[in-house]
Amino acid sequence: MTPSYPDVLDPTLVGSYPAFAMSGGGYVWDAVLEYRVWCHPERGAEDLEDGSDYYYSFASFAEAQAFTEATVGTEKPLALIVQEEYIDEPSPGKYRHVKTRRVAEWQVEFLTRPRRTPHTIPDFLAPDAPPNRLAIIRGQA
Repeated sequence: MTPSYPDVLDPTLVGSYPAFAMSGGGYVWDAVLEYRVWCHPERGAEDLEDGSDYYYSFASFAEAQAFTEATVGTEKPLALIVQEEYIDEPSPGKYRHVKTRRVAEWQVEFLTRPRRTPHTIPDFLAPDAPPNRLAIIRGQA
């Protein structure tokens, strides 16, 4: 059974986003822009870019997963997400609230966390936050 992950923000924009994106991080997400499957010729994918890696974009996780299962030389699907605000961790256990938009590729499993709300980051950074702050991000606190 294919897991259920969120729909993309605007299906008409799938495939129009730049290839470069941050990788992971930020702890919270606001929307999924597209699902991506990276292809690697050195792993047996068709060589379409003179030996360089490339990706296909999809409007749903199910489509991306089906492509991965049917295509040699691919990675697991990733989600291209947008963060309107996020949590930076410049050093272990030191957090700061960043109010700048960024786009990042995430493991789709991170989308099981609830979307960011107006309270998520302030609650995470609050002096009275639970010892395991990640419980807030996971929707468990």
